[in-house]
Amino acid sequence: MKKVYFISDAHLGSWAMKQRRMQERRLVRFLDEAKKDAEAVYMLGDMFDFWYEYKYVVPKGYTRFLGKLSELTDSGIEVHYFIGNHDIWDYGYLERECGVIMHREPFTTEIMGQVFFLSHGDGMGDPSRSFRLLRHIFHNRICQFLFSLLPTRWSMYVGMKWAKSSMQKHLREGNDPYLGADREYTVLFAKEYYKSHPDINVFIFGHRHIEQEQPISDTCKVMIIGDWLQKFTYVVFDGSTLRMSDYIEGEPV
Repeated sequence: MKKVYFISDAHLGSWAMKQRRMQERRLVRFLDEAKKDAEAVYMLGDMFDFWYEYKYVVPKGYTRFLGKLSELTDSGIEVHYFIGNHDIWDYGYLERECGVIMHREPFTTEIMGQVFFLSHGDGMGDPSRSFRLLRHIFHNRICQFLFSLLPTRWSMYVGMKWAKSSMQKHLREGNDPYLGADREYTVLFAKEYYKSHPDINVFIFGHRHIEQEQPISDTCKVMIIGDWLQKFTYVVFDGSTLRMSDYIEGEPV
């Protein structure tokens, strides 16, 4: 039976992670397991802690992960990659070299008879003004161009340092707690969006680093799918059952 897998928020290469090579290997082992029966894999953003791509230069490292992406797509498995708020700056390398299908906006698609709304989750009603301002700057083409004028070693250092600071804050303070059905902004976004799109069956988001599953109608629910930093969670759908699981090495996925 073919399955579809959803993962998010690995933040590969983070300078804040002491065991980042081990984390990458663990993700690759999961993809090895998923490859056995996967029809498609959806990566919902922030798979890299920082990714900035130049015309002739890409960040060093990640060879195990990038090789596994290529292996999956070469074998006929669709790999859908969504930009997050840490890996916005892809300009075609992952598509050309690894064969992934890139998504820079939320994506609605039918999977085995169910309609899914998929997004990293940033920009889905986040109430933080500072985050909204930062997101606007990161997505601004002029700001991206000005950043690209920095010498490569400087721009990568600045980007990795910023990402490290953000990750250290996350690890120090712990995951943002679930805010509740009346305050969790991705859930509120889904409820509002569903009013005008009642054909949707499942909303899936990353970004928040929490595990949450909540119905919003008899035929629709929202899932926030944890991360691959500490939780190692994923969602899998086989056409009849949609479940969230923790990846345990040595056990089937």
